[in-house]
Amino acid sequence: MHTSSAEWLPASTPPPDGELELCVLAYDGTVHALTFPCHKDGAEWVDASGRKQFGIQLTHWRRWELTPRT
Repeated sequence: MHTSSAEWLPASTPPPDGELELCVLAYDGTVHALTFPCHKDGAEWVDASGRKQFGIQLTHWRRWELTPRT
């Protein structure tokens, strides 16, 4: 599980490194946040855990932050 108090930032400004939480436009026109961290690999977005490339339409992003375990 993750949480972030950071605001969503525009799709045009993602950093070239680090794990990010992505908000994407789905095929049905809805916007939702992905439930896994991603990072940029060249021009492609990659699922940080599985290293799988996938095509998405990014709308916003913010740094991925893990919730501390208690």
